[in-house]
This record gives sequence, C-alpha cells and structure tokens, in this order.
Amino acid sequence: MHTLNIGILAHVDAGKTSLTERLLFDGGAIERLGSVDAGDTRTDDGEIERQRGITVRSAVAAFTAGDVQVNLIDTPGHSDFIAEVERALEVLDGAVLLLSAVEGVQAQTRVLMKTLRRLGLPTLVFVNKIDRAGARQDGLLDDIRRRLTPYVVPLTRVTDIGTVSARVLPRPLDDLAAGTLAEVDSDVLAALVDGPPPTCDELWAALAARTADGSVHPVLFGSALGGQGVAELVEAVILLVPRPEEPPADEPRGTVFAVRPGPGGERTAYLRLYEGEVTRRQRLTFLRREADGRTVPVPGRALALEVVGQPGAASLTAGNIAALRGVGGIRVGDRLGHGTDRAPQFAAPTLETLVRARHPAQAAPLRSALLALADQDPLMHAGPAASGSTALLLYGEVQKEVLAATLAQDFGIEADFEPSRMRLLERPDGTGQASEEIRRHGHLGFWATVGLRVEPGPRGSGGVFTYETELGALPRAFHQAIEDTVHATLLTGPHGRPVTDYRVTLIRSGFAAPLSTAADFRGLTPIVLRRALERAGTRVYEPYHAFEVELPLDALAPVTAQLASCEAEFKETTGGRTAWLVTGELPARQVRDVELRLPGLTRGEGVWWSRVSGDRPV
Repeated sequence: MHTLNIGILAHVDAGKTSLTERLLFDGGAIERLGSVDAGDTRTDDGEIERQRGITVRSAVAAFTAGDVQVNLIDTPGHSDFIAEVERALEVLDGAVLLLSAVEGVQAQTRVLMKTLRRLGLPTLVFVNKIDRAGARQDGLLDDIRRRLTPYVVPLTRVTDIGTVSARVLPRPLDDLAAGTLAEVDSDVLAALVDGPPPTCDELWAALAARTADGSVHPVLFGSALGGQGVAELVEAVILLVPRPEEPPADEPRGTVFAVRPGPGGERTAYLRLYEGEVTRRQRLTFLRREADGRTVPVPGRALALEVVGQPGAASLTAGNIAALRGVGGIRVGDRLGHGTDRAPQFAAPTLETLVRARHPAQAAPLRSALLALADQDPLMHAGPAASGSTALLLYGEVQKEVLAATLAQDFGIEADFEPSRMRLLERPDGTGQASEEIRRHGHLGFWATVGLRVEPGPRGSGGVFTYETELGALPRAFHQAIEDTVHATLLTGPHGRPVTDYRVTLIRSGFAAPLSTAADFRGLTPIVLRRALERAGTRVYEPYHAFEVELPLDALAPVTAQLASCEAEFKETTGGRTAWLVTGELPARQVRDVELRLPGLTRGEGVWWSRVSGDRPV
C-alpha cells in the first residue's frame, strides 16, 4: 500500500475541519461525523480548539482509498498561526486549498496560495459550501484565475448551485482546459498548433504532470457537510498527486512537524520519514537549529512508535508518519539526517510582549509552562525578563489570546500580557575587538585571559562563534563557558535589543591551573564582549512587510495617500479596468493601522495581504 500525505489549507471558517471529518467518514476511518459546533471533531481535539471552533495545531488522521493510504494533515487557518501551516507544508506530498463558494477568495487564501506556488507543491482547489445561499460558480472561477492563479482546470461543475438541491457533475477536459495547459506545457501547445489535437488521455497526462510540478491547479466543487463532490476530490487526489519516491538509505531522514503534550510532561512527536526506517527502541540523534544559528544534537530513543493508519506496525518506513514517544526534549523542527529540498522559509515573529503571573506564587510555574509551550512551537521564543516576567515573541493578538486560555485551562495559571510591541533587532555595524589578561587585582579579578573579535555575519546566519586560538589550549569546559556566555550576552545589545547576524571569534585565551574555573570565564567574557561590541558599533533594525492591496476603482487616491502617510514605498500599481492592485513595502508597525482604516476607505471592498519581508535600519 502506498501513502500520500495531504494537507488541507484554507482561510479560517472555510470548512477545513468539516472536510477532514467528511473524508475520514467516507473513507471508513470514523463511524460518525464530528461537528465543529458540537466540539467533537477528530482533529481539533484540544479544549481551546473546541471552544473557539478554530484549528491551532496541525493534526494527523488517516483513511484508505483503494490501495492508497491518505494521511490528512489539518492545519490552522488563522494568520496568527501561519508558522504552524508552513511547518506542515514541508512534510506534504500534496495539498487541498479550500475556498468557500460564498465568501470566495479571501486574504489568507491568497497568502496560502503564494506559499504553495513558491514551494511548487501539487495543489488541488476545492470549492466548498455549494449548497449555501449566495454560492457562485463561473464568477468564482474568474476570481480564482484573477486573484489566485491563472492556470486552473475545473474538473467538476454544479447544478442548482446555492440551493439544497446542488449536485456535482464531472466536467470533461474541453478546449478551455487544453488552452490553459498549453500555456505551461509545450507538448500540448505543439499539438494545438501543429495538430493533431491532443486526445483526452494526453490532456489527462499533461494535467497530472503539470499538477505534479505545481504549475496547474485542478478545481473541484462540493460540500463537506452534504458530501457532494467529496468522492470526486478523493479520486482526483489519488490520480493527480504523485506518489513519493522511497529511495533506499542507510540512515533515516525525516522531520518532526508537530509535538503534542501528554500527562506527566510526556511528549508525542509526529515524525515524517523521507528515507530509511525507524524501529521501536532504536537510538536516534535529531539535529536542532537554535535561534542563534547553531546546530545541536538531540539524542534519544523511541520507546513507543505508532505509525499513523497502520496499527501494530513494527517500524516506520519512508513516506509514512509516526507518533513517537520517549524522546526527551524533542521539539518541532528537529530533524533526522540532512534537511529536505522543500524546507519552509519561516518569517520570524515580529511582536514581543511580557507575561506576568497574576499571583506571584505562580511566577516560576508560569515560566515553566511557557517554556513547555515554546518547545511545541520553536518560533514562539520564551525567555526570562526583568522583575520576574517572561518575554514572548508572537505573530498576532489571537495567538496571545489562545496562549492565555491555554495557560488557564491546561496549567491552572492566570497570566497578564502587556500590550504587544514591534520586535527590533541589532546587528554589528563594523568590526571591534578587546581582550583582558589574567590578573587578580583591580575591578576585574578573574583567573582567565579572554580576547574576542566581533564582526557582522551574513544576513540570516544568526549567531556564530569561532576560534582562532588553538583548540586544546583551554580545557573544554572553559571553551564551552566562553561560547555559551557569548550567545547569552548578545541576547541584549547596547540599544537593549537582541543582537543577530554576528560572528564572534576567540582570538586570545589563557588560564592558570589549578586556580582558573569556568566561572572565571563566564564572568570575564561579558566584559570583554561588550567592550568589543562597543568598538564595532551596532545598528537597530525594524521589520518590514511586503503588501498587496486590491481596491475599487474610486478608492485608489485615498488608499495610496493613507499608505504614503504610513511610510509605504510603492512598487507597482496595475489594473484599472475593474479594480486596482497596489504592491509595495511598509514598516510592520504601520500594518495594523492600515488594516483598520482600509474598510472605511474602500466601503469594505478592499482586500489586504501582507507578509514579513525582512527588515531595515531604524
């Protein structure tokens, strides 16, 4: 039996979880349909998810269709959890992008399609809710071509759309489909120009090939609640999403894309395996990339291994997903072996906040709880801050609300969050160095010699520590004390912001046996490092967003004036027949203000999309 790992993605409330329930029910994996309103769905099993009716964490469930096992990965739809979505994309063989036939193409739908197209991930579009009043068909297809991707091939059509009598019928590959395929497939183009015209089988082969490379997107209509069109969707997934290759390998290679907490602090990690095999009680070494750019090993042993969709399987084989238990400290993003060719490009959170326990006695448990939650989401960094509070990095206010509810329900901790502010960073502006020799007098008083050079590193490199001194000249514990202290010290730069993209080199070292201790090096290193960093200088950077805004014809002037007042830099303005599309960049701190003002400036017709696009000097 082959396995396909399929992700379901959509704007919030488009019906992802309902479609997952329908697929599992129709595939015989569950005995009855769960309901989002009733809070008894298979994948939204967290209390917060059930209460809010939204998906917060990726979940996995499986069903079979013929000789294929389909693993469904249900992902969050809210933009605050986009990092959770992008992590899931790495482990997918294909995706189903869900739209509502009533609401149509929404802002988050466009964000998701941009990501899917960038990754070249095979993607089918499923238009849900065809039996709801206000559902559209031909007009919606035009919107998809105009606002999502021009290369779409409808495979089904709907009769009596927008009524309870709506039914789905197959749609043959006609001249319009051939014309679409000809734009991205040279063989189809040659057949249309030179003849003879391509046959239906040739068009299907071209559709499968172009779906596989992510250049064409089949479209199907249906209803997750009523079940119409779902069988056709499953058939299209089986026929058009290519089955993953399973190359032989001596060592296993895979990615941990989700971690769920359990009783007593035990964690269940979901591992997608690309190559090799993993068995119960096998010793494993995962690789973890820390926030400062370092890669560290995480050894462990899978004491329990449950392959999704294969109860009782003795091992995890390439192409499948398993729940692992017993690997202490495992986190989302940890990898077995080398990385994948489709690793997601995570944009770092741009908001930071401070969290305090409402009751002082819960300060320590609060920090422990936040660190545990950060382990499930490595992009939600948590660390100590002044006066007993904890600093958090976040994507949005909804994420903060979910965290507050999680702390109260899962940990019994009431917490207060300070208003969020933009996260700024510092980078070295030049090169500086400093050193201190062993001496036991004056204001230093450390039995250690430390010399450091600080210089800028490449963008995105994080923090790098290297040596010019001879390895072995210091005991290993002293070397480690210097390196750890360098990274810890640079969590706060001269301007009070974290320092990133730096390269610190140990250029001088020495100790006096048996007087020197690791504490001497931990005490002296910050003094020398700050002096070197002061000589190098740092600059403060703020995050920027790339934006697209779609406007009614008469709203161009007021919206561009508002964007200009928010420090936007314009790249391109296109359209002019039915609407305008304006693109550019602006500081992240201005995004919320634009989002709030846009509905009033466009009578609610404007569509805004933005995403972190790097940073610039303040």
